[in-house]
Amino acid sequence: MSIQRSQSIFERAKAVIPGGVNSPVRACRGVGTDPVFVQQGDGATITDVDGNRYVDLIGSWGPLILGHSHPEILDAIAETMSQGTTFGAPTEVEVRFAETLRSIYPAMEMVRAVSSGTEATMSALRLARGFTGRARIIKADGGYHGHADCLLVAAGSGAATLGIPGSAGVPDGAARDTIVVPYNDLAATEAVLAAGDVAAVIIEPIAGNMGLVVPAPGYLEGLRAACTRHGTLLIFDEVMTGFRVAYGGAQARYGITPDLTTIGKIVGGGLPAAAFGGRRDIMEKLAPLGPVYQAGTLSGNPLALAAGLKAIEILGRPGTYERLETLGARLGDGLLAAVRAAGLPACLNRVGSMLTVFFCAGPVTDYATAKTSDTKRFGAFFRGMRERGVFLPPSQYEAMFISLAHTDEDLDLVIAAAKASALAAVAD
Repeated sequence: MSIQRSQSIFERAKAVIPGGVNSPVRACRGVGTDPVFVQQGDGATITDVDGNRYVDLIGSWGPLILGHSHPEILDAIAETMSQGTTFGAPTEVEVRFAETLRSIYPAMEMVRAVSSGTEATMSALRLARGFTGRARIIKADGGYHGHADCLLVAAGSGAATLGIPGSAGVPDGAARDTIVVPYNDLAATEAVLAAGDVAAVIIEPIAGNMGLVVPAPGYLEGLRAACTRHGTLLIFDEVMTGFRVAYGGAQARYGITPDLTTIGKIVGGGLPAAAFGGRRDIMEKLAPLGPVYQAGTLSGNPLALAAGLKAIEILGRPGTYERLETLGARLGDGLLAAVRAAGLPACLNRVGSMLTVFFCAGPVTDYATAKTSDTKRFGAFFRGMRERGVFLPPSQYEAMFISLAHTDEDLDLVIAAAKASALAAVAD
């Protein structure tokens, strides 16, 4: 497998971009290699600048649930683009976007569009503080909600992969009111709530940034009840799970109604878009109606919202989530069997088309147990899979994503590659 052009471009990139990448995990340092540079994507595959083709299990970290270059998405973008790309003024597509989200996510009675998941979460937290008049927030250890200062405390994902416990440049004051508790530990959350002055609990209802971690039975229900008792807002960060684990996200899958929801990735149809929304009385505290300020020049970009609306329309067609469930189960079972057959300890966490194979005996129920994984073995496995034409997330602490474009033949290739790569990882 040739990677000469990728290496050359990476050298150029390092001279002008910090670390040669525009998001840290892409550098592949956690798996002991350099990145490949992608030339194009088609369906379930990507091709790098050296002509190597890979079955893609990243899907741009979740948005591409329909696969790369879906023709209906491209048509929606082209049609909208012919009328202009951005206006800085209201458009009708923004209204349809909000109406559509409200119809599928009833908890989002009002919606504000933004351009990224980080914008959505930091805005939701500012709104929660403004609404409640309280300062403190609770997040889970290993939960990643974007890179706003107050959230870079015990974050997972890229911070975990790079071994960074927080971030330089975040002043003590910005993090002082962020309280960290273990994921799936309802008692710990209850204890903090009982002390008072908590504006919000922000949680990934299905954690995806410490690897995929599933909520324990009763955990989300307990959070909902505890927040209600203490007058604290419950924020579901569904940037990753929205339209991924069910048409109405994790809140529909588990039957929980949060006060605020953040959503992103899939709602942009492959372009940068996100949103936050919730109860009307809370959302009406936003400017220009209320005192909580939030703004964005490109918020509600017509190209991104048109692409997102088309993706949502396609996902609403019969059989979509049944197919994603079937593909997820087949891939998860095959990967787990392959790693275990090589004699390596492994466990699997999966919800629908999101999954993580952890290189540890498990079970993995929180960030502490996720960190028992053998990241050296995972790195060797990753390198073997890439050599065999499979594009995995370059971190033990990230989820894999399947798309509707994946075929049974694609999964056969991935599972065969996993068997060989796991054996190679034993010898590495």
